[in-house]
Amino acid sequence: MVITVNTENYKSGFVAVIGRPNVGKSTLMNSLIGQKVAIMSDKPQTTRNKIMGVLTQQDAQIIFIDTPGIHKPKHKLGEYMLRAAEGSLREVDVILFVVDATADLGPGERYILENLANTRAPIILTVNKIDRIAKSDVLPIIKKYTSQFEFAAVVPISALEHTNFAGLLSEIKTYLQPGPQYYPEDMITDQPERLVIAELVREKVLHLTKEEIPHAILVDIEEITTRANDDLYVRAVIYVERDSQKGIVIGAGGRLLKDIGRLARADIENLLGSKVYLDLWVKVKKDWRNRATVLKSFGFE
Repeated sequence: MVITVNTENYKSGFVAVIGRPNVGKSTLMNSLIGQKVAIMSDKPQTTRNKIMGVLTQQDAQIIFIDTPGIHKPKHKLGEYMLRAAEGSLREVDVILFVVDATADLGPGERYILENLANTRAPIILTVNKIDRIAKSDVLPIIKKYTSQFEFAAVVPISALEHTNFAGLLSEIKTYLQPGPQYYPEDMITDQPERLVIAELVREKVLHLTKEEIPHAILVDIEEITTRANDDLYVRAVIYVERDSQKGIVIGAGGRLLKDIGRLARADIENLLGSKVYLDLWVKVKKDWRNRATVLKSFGFE
């Protein structure tokens, strides 16, 4: 689809999407962009890096930055994720503070509000998951938050059902300045192909495992090769922290690993538009979340 850009009065800018883990930040960004650029899971702390999604419209280009959920870190990886999230607040033109309409305003939200007090960018309170509550409950939730902080605007939405996206985008554009189109109109993310593929594999592990396994997973793409028939060969390694976790991810007779591969391959083929042979391996890298050298080697600076 070609978008005819109106260069007169054209606006552009960067928008940070922040909030506690599991409030729907990645779902919101994917829905706004219209394609999956950030993985989704009901497991907290799914997003580990800052992920950029680009929305180009006739009158504006909005660059969304999906951040890791702001939380109290328990390991070096958690410390990196917190720095990535908090660092985004200093780099953007608008901040979307996403909250879960089904959860009470608690210490986690207050911690974020304390951090927001020192930011200069306008902050839009984005009350997500309104599809899960009665309409009469929306206003009391908004009043609870606005009594704690002075927001530039408040927009109730449902990221899952795309409710009130037009209103949210209208509010964002209100606070953007006239500016250039930073990225080509057909570009939806700045993430390297290898990272997106790795995240799609990790998403399937998150969906199919439980307990401590999801947080102990790291996926590395070791090879992407185009074969003679134009199919792609992708070799991915799923790292875990303990030998017992390796057995769980592989599953009895390799069944779970096959399911992970089947589901991930479908998403990768949809992303790349070609047939993919996905070769999955599972290896142990002891306590990788607390090893600074390992984190750095996998891009967690």
